Amino acid sequence: MPLARLEDELHQLLQKALTEGLNLPESTVSGLKPPFLEIPKEESFGDISTSLALKLAQVLKTSPKEIAQKLLTFLNRRIPVSAIKNSIEKTDIAGAGFINFHFSKEYFYSLLKQILINSEDYFVSQPKKTKRVLVEFVSANPTGPLSVAHGRQAAVGDALCNVLALSGYEVTREYYLNDAGNQINILGNSIHLRLQELTGKTIEFPDDHYQGDYIIALARELLEKPETSHRQGGVPPRRQNRKPEEYKEYCKEYGVRRILEIIRKELEDFGVKFDSWFSQKSLEKSGKIEKAIAFLKEKGFIYEQEGAVWFSSTKFGDDKDRVIVKSDGSYTYLAPDIAYHQDKFKRGFDWLINLWGPDHHGYVGRLKAAVSALGKEKGALNVIIVQLATLFRAGKVISMSTRKGEYITLRQVLDEVGLDAARFFFLMRRTDSHLDFDLELAKQETPENPVYYVQYAHARIASILENAKVPFSQIQEADISLLKEKEEINLLKAVSKFENCLRVAEIQLDPYCLTTYLQELAERFHRFYDSVRVLVEDGGVKDARLALILGCKNIIALGLKLSGVSAPEKM
Repeated sequence: MPLARLEDELHQLLQKALTEGLNLPESTVSGLKPPFLEIPKEESFGDISTSLALKLAQVLKTSPKEIAQKLLTFLNRRIPVSAIKNSIEKTDIAGAGFINFHFSKEYFYSLLKQILINSEDYFVSQPKKTKRVLVEFVSANPTGPLSVAHGRQAAVGDALCNVLALSGYEVTREYYLNDAGNQINILGNSIHLRLQELTGKTIEFPDDHYQGDYIIALARELLEKPETSHRQGGVPPRRQNRKPEEYKEYCKEYGVRRILEIIRKELEDFGVKFDSWFSQKSLEKSGKIEKAIAFLKEKGFIYEQEGAVWFSSTKFGDDKDRVIVKSDGSYTYLAPDIAYHQDKFKRGFDWLINLWGPDHHGYVGRLKAAVSALGKEKGALNVIIVQLATLFRAGKVISMSTRKGEYITLRQVLDEVGLDAARFFFLMRRTDSHLDFDLELAKQETPENPVYYVQYAHARIASILENAKVPFSQIQEADISLLKEKEEINLLKAVSKFENCLRVAEIQLDPYCLTTYLQELAERFHRFYDSVRVLVEDGGVKDARLALILGCKNIIALGLKLSGVSAPEKM
């Protein structure tokens, strides 16, 4: 029985324990916030537990232990005649009133068998989810190379998409290209000024312009390459025939195009492939922004004040109404964003997930208000704030300044530590927590390096299986019940927890638990390897242990795959 089904059965029994065992009204039961079940941190507290008694104590004004005992009395009568009777070995009460459920060895044996038979397919949700999901992430302005912050967003977004796809959703990855607006004008002017500087002119370079060496490199490209190869949108072929403003526009278009090429290549090398690249400029050209505003106006959510056009976002929970068209007729950032999200829904997506940097935290409320105004339910949009990452070298923070062009790019991190380490390290903390990235540690080929430690477990298992020379069909038929040693059972339990890791990642929309789980599983395997000999003379025991480590290997490989990391057979 899959863990998800076992949890569902337990959840239903707990609900019956509340309504039938404690005679609670449905209104009280429905008011209890899920989840009812969780995985205990201490193994002595069972394989799954519930704090339901503690949640009820305040409502019922009764001791949580007394409530727990009543719940357990009901459960102990029902479990032996339920679908999970062979999966639960015992139950007990611990601490202030936690009810712990201990799974039977037979449950773990059965789970390993299913993993061996079905491999990755065992974790593919059936039936498929009906929602079409659009995940928009990275979406860096095409004004410079990708930063470390963008790298973390890329790693998190891609891994999350992998988890959601495995969970049965139809997932589309989208990059929103901010190719319109003031920052693009500044890019064009920055290149134009550097171009003048390269031709011998004395210039004053504004502090608010892009300072990086890449701007000089782009200007040099324009200076050295034949202009006819850079014609865009009917721009005259010769520079001397252009007015200054016309050539600034050309510099802008060239800069956006070249930087976008760089971004695409960096993401490709980072193992992230987008299904769709959506241009902000296309929204303006198509008239979709005006149509979105007209839609909201028709619904009564738009008004004019002091020459500006306002969106009544407070009607949908925002702390104040928002300007979408300024008094000079130009749009605020919110106007194209409303049109963009309306377009997402019109393309047939049911669930939108946006990954943003922490500088956008204050923007969440107004966009969610806009989605509600568009007639969508509350859960139609999820915004995930991906916190920043700080790079360390030799124990010291590497200081960076994006405005001055003094920062380490994603490309530099990739070149220094490699793809696998970069992808793994970016996932090693909760997405909403700040991440410290130790460049020196990421390069080490020692057990102290988490990604090396996990990959080495996979390679070590591959080596054992190769030396065993036992056919896969024979391993599949192994008598798993011969696994009885402490470290065998501990590894078996660790393998079984992967399904819960996937569920947590899906529910919390945070794939960081993949790296946490993989490190724990690798540690369990290494302990097992140090204390248990796999290739023993007893053929039955040997096959059972080979089955155990093969199941472990399959889980490590899948976890690494979802994380965007390779699973080497040899190291």
